[in-house]
Amino acid sequence: MTTVGATLGALAVMSVGLAPSAAADDVQSQQWYLDAMNAQGLWKVSTGKGISVAVVDTGVNPDTSSLKGQVLPGVDVTTTAGDETDDYLGHGTSMAELIAGTGRGGGLRGVAPGAKIIPIRTALTGIGKKAEKRGDTSMKAIRAAADSDAKIISMSFGDDFPIDGGLEAVRYAQSKGKLLIASVGNGADEGENYIGYPVKYPGVVGVSAINESGEVAKFSESGAYVDLASPGVDVPVWCNNKFKSYCSKSSGTSQAAAIASGAAALIWSAHPKWTANQVLRVMIDTAGRDWPKNTPSRYLGYGTIRPAQVLLKGKGDPGAADVDPVTNKKTPGLSDTGASAAASPSPSSQASNPTSGGQTSAAGASSDSSGDKTLWVAIGAAVAVVVAAGGAFAVARSRRGV
Repeated sequence: MTTVGATLGALAVMSVGLAPSAAADDVQSQQWYLDAMNAQGLWKVSTGKGISVAVVDTGVNPDTSSLKGQVLPGVDVTTTAGDETDDYLGHGTSMAELIAGTGRGGGLRGVAPGAKIIPIRTALTGIGKKAEKRGDTSMKAIRAAADSDAKIISMSFGDDFPIDGGLEAVRYAQSKGKLLIASVGNGADEGENYIGYPVKYPGVVGVSAINESGEVAKFSESGAYVDLASPGVDVPVWCNNKFKSYCSKSSGTSQAAAIASGAAALIWSAHPKWTANQVLRVMIDTAGRDWPKNTPSRYLGYGTIRPAQVLLKGKGDPGAADVDPVTNKKTPGLSDTGASAAASPSPSSQASNPTSGGQTSAAGASSDSSGDKTLWVAIGAAVAVVVAAGGAFAVARSRRGV
C-alpha cells in the first residue's frame, strides 16, 4: 500500500504490510496491545461512552459484526458514487473498529468500545489501482468533522505538501473544541522521512508507531512533529473492502493514530468536563518516557500513550482549558471556564486497580517502577538501540508555530 511521500502531492493512507490474513474468529488474539494497556481494567472505569470520534478516511462500513450499532450518520465529501458508508478500500472501517469496535462476531475489539464513530469519507489518492483519484478533499472533510458532534477527529492519512485550506480547516476545528489526531507517516525505512500534512499544522497531534517490545517502528517517520507514540506494528486490519478476512501482520502509523484516538475517548468519557487541551495535556503528562518532558523525542514525542495512568491511578494535571499543551498558546474560540472544576478528581481517579495482585499492565505501569520490565516502561532504551546510528533520540525541538 502506498505510503506518504511515495506519490508527491497525493494523500495516502498510513498502513503497510497487508499479509497474511487471519480468520475473523481468530483476530482478537492478535490484538496484543489491549492486554498491554490493561484494556479489561480500563473498561471497568471507562468504555468511551458519550464520546464520538470522526474518522476522516475512506468511508466506514457500519455492517461489520464489530461495528453494528456503533456508526452514526456521517458525511461524504467526495464526488464519487456511494456515501460515507461505502468504504472503497477497507481502511476507514479498520480504523473505526480499532477505535470503537465491539468485538462481536469475533471482529476487532476497539480501545473504546462504548464510543461512537462518525464517518467522514474523503478522497485519498495514490493508494492502489482502484483508489479514488478525484483530488484533495481533506480540507472539506476536516471542516465536516468539525461541524459534527464528534469530540475527536482521527486522521490516518497524510500529504507531503500543505493541503489547500488545511490550516484554516484545522483552526476551525480547534475553535469548535475538537481534538485532532493524525498519523505521522510510514516512509522512514524507505528514505522518505518527511512528516507532512495535516500533522504539520499547529493543533494536530502527531502519532508514531511502536511494536510489542516498545521499539519505534522502522517505518515510522520522525521529527519535530511527533507528539505521542502508540501501538502500530502487527495490528490487524481488514485486508480489503470485501470484508472477508483480516490481515494480522499489518503495520502502520494509521493504526497508531486510531489506537491513540481510542485512548483519548476513554479519558474524555471519564472526564466529560475537560476540553481537548486538557485531555491532550494529561496524555502528555502520563506518557511513558525516560527523558525530560521538555525535550520531546523526535521518534516518540512526549512518550507512549498510557491511559491507565489517568483512569486507574488518577495521574495527570489537566491544567488550563484553553491553552494548547504543545504550542503553549491559547486556542481561539475557547475560554478557561470550568478549568478548576475539570481539574477535580473524578470517581475513576479514585478507583482501585482491578487487576489481580495489584500489578498493572505495561500501559498502566509507571516509568520509574522498580524492577518492572513490562512493555512500555523502558521504551527509551529500546528506541536508543534502534536509532543509535542517528544520534541522540531525545532532542529539543521548536514548538509548533503558525
